[in-house]
Amino acid sequence: MKSFSQFLLESASQQAARMGLQGNGHGDWYDPKTGEFVAKTERGQLKFYNKRQKVGAKDPAQTDQEKNLSQSSQEPAPQQEPQAQQPVEMVPPEVEKTKGTLTIAFGRFNPPTTGHEKLLDTVAKSSDDGDYIIVPSRSQDKKKNPLDPDTKVSLMRQMFPQHSERIVNDSANRTIFDVLKKAHMDGYANVRIIGGADRVKEFEKLTGGYNGKLYAFDNLEVRSAGDRDPDSEDDVTGMSASKQRLAAAEGDFKTFRKGVPASMNDKQARELYNTLRAAMQIKEGWHLWEIAPKFDWKNLRENYIQEKIYQVGQLVENLNTGLIGRIIRRGTNYLICVTEDHIMFKSWIKDVVESKKFNNLTQVSGVPADQRLIGTDSFRKYVETMVPGSSWGIQFINKYRKK
Repeated sequence: MKSFSQFLLESASQQAARMGLQGNGHGDWYDPKTGEFVAKTERGQLKFYNKRQKVGAKDPAQTDQEKNLSQSSQEPAPQQEPQAQQPVEMVPPEVEKTKGTLTIAFGRFNPPTTGHEKLLDTVAKSSDDGDYIIVPSRSQDKKKNPLDPDTKVSLMRQMFPQHSERIVNDSANRTIFDVLKKAHMDGYANVRIIGGADRVKEFEKLTGGYNGKLYAFDNLEVRSAGDRDPDSEDDVTGMSASKQRLAAAEGDFKTFRKGVPASMNDKQARELYNTLRAAMQIKEGWHLWEIAPKFDWKNLRENYIQEKIYQVGQLVENLNTGLIGRIIRRGTNYLICVTEDHIMFKSWIKDVVESKKFNNLTQVSGVPADQRLIGTDSFRKYVETMVPGSSWGIQFINKYRKK
């Protein structure tokens, strides 16, 4: 057993790992079971305190000074980009690199619009020798993602025939990680991700942080497709999926038609419009903030502050990356979540949707003897269940907290 002096000589990350804490990538450490903030990295060491924190994984009430530094009730605050906490000792399978660079676009495309056509053209031009893929996400819900994956892919191939063969319909591609792991297994030496300007930093930190852990590329770069992201909830000036959903909800076919590519005639555009409205199940009393958050940010935030949506413990999906995680902490306008694979990520409330299940529903408390092969993920997970480090850390940190 390490002495107290040896414990102090450890780095903050080593101390946190020994006690089962999870970090957000910015020096803050949390109890993974409750989401409660318990420590912070200061001068390379952990400082333990619960200053101004409320039990129950919620931010404390803001002071007047903090409110002045925060956002208005109309727009999201300019905070640091979401960043995931990396799992320990993950090594991707060794694969011979027989291919060059694969260019990738991963997005919602729900519904596909004229704005997406420009995105796809940019991806094609940015690729090496035309080696690129377009990967529509598998997200589906009647408000923000009304079209099911098969319908969405079929429409995209009809709308963008020049890219038809590059549009992938694979149920295994639920997250950006799934796409990158497959590229690694296919023998690509490099990958290039194309996305809207507002997502570049998020993708750089998230995907770059796992290079060498979930996959291994000689070079992984993220390029901007331009300032206007047709999938973004922040795009007001250009054509976007949120505008199309809004037009469909309001029964405005004239506006909706402007967002449909010229490759589809009026009859086909009307069919898409009707399909979208049916999938959205438009009824009396629908809420704009649920369909297109950008156009009703005030009510989205009001419902969030009143805790009517996104409760601690709920599952949510990040619509930009496809990651599904359980909420462990609620911020002013963001959530901190953890996936079933112990990946911590941060999402703005406008970029998530409630989810009913993890990508992988299998919950295993043990592993049969014939599957306990050293070096496999199943063996690692089995061993983790027998290590009580997390509970020790929680008991130590909350030793003096009032019950």
